[in-house]
Amino acid sequence: MSDDFRSRGGKKQLLWLLLPSFLTILNIVVGVMCGSSALISEGAHTFSDIITTIVAYVGFHYSQKPADLKHPVGYGRVEALSGLFIVLFLSLISWEIIEKAVKQIFFSQSLTVPDIYVAVMAVVGIFVNMVVSSYIICMGKRINSPAIVADGQHQRTDVFSSIEVLIGAIVSNMGYPILDPIVAIFIGLLIFRLAVKLFIINFNYIVGKVPYESFVDEIKNIVNSVENSQNAHDVKVDYMGNYAFVSLHIEVDGDLKVSDAHNIAHEVQNKILEEKSEVRYVIVHTCPIGLDYNHNQNLESN
Repeated sequence: MSDDFRSRGGKKQLLWLLLPSFLTILNIVVGVMCGSSALISEGAHTFSDIITTIVAYVGFHYSQKPADLKHPVGYGRVEALSGLFIVLFLSLISWEIIEKAVKQIFFSQSLTVPDIYVAVMAVVGIFVNMVVSSYIICMGKRINSPAIVADGQHQRTDVFSSIEVLIGAIVSNMGYPILDPIVAIFIGLLIFRLAVKLFIINFNYIVGKVPYESFVDEIKNIVNSVENSQNAHDVKVDYMGNYAFVSLHIEVDGDLKVSDAHNIAHEVQNKILEEKSEVRYVIVHTCPIGLDYNHNQNLESN
């Protein structure tokens, strides 16, 4: 996958900010006019979508910078850092929503019955959020961007919160206005749950967790398929966010010339880069077949 393709895909994501922006304004205006805490909370949630989308794109754009002398394996972890900023922002939004709703329920703040327009806005929100989140998640997967996929997953939660607003408006008009702030609390908890999930995902990127369990086995199979290369071992993977750095050892005939072993190592590197699009850097160390030594111990010269 070319960097130019990823860059174009990331830019398309920004165009979809128009729908959430329009929806945010409508949610807040209608929520204030109709006295719906749940809809105002949903407006705040939708506004957070705009912020997180911008942050996700900034992190995505910066992570595209090529490697340099000070950053020899690139800037991939910037996407994870932007993800942690999103986590912080979502946590604050969650706290504010829950705090306001709790005050309405337990500290005798006024409760109002939401107008029918609240239900209409909830239906609009379900449709808009489904369309936007589906597109962003699909684009994020196509360009292998964890930040954009996470942002799309964040957008997807708006579908469920809009459903909660719709239920709250209907039941409140049936004579149970207390349900409106209760729904707001559920929305706040939903946002906090997402924040925890995104924290775990982006923390794993920062500490370089292997992308999935079978990844190392797939690398070994590729290496062992190269002629004159066998027993791939000591495979280490450092996942940088949208790409991975791989180092490994292979066994070759101990009687080979240095230049021949060098060529085999480069064949292995090229094979991995060709078949694993998420791998950007590969280092291969050659070992004589049958040599037994501790890879974690430095070899001492005689």
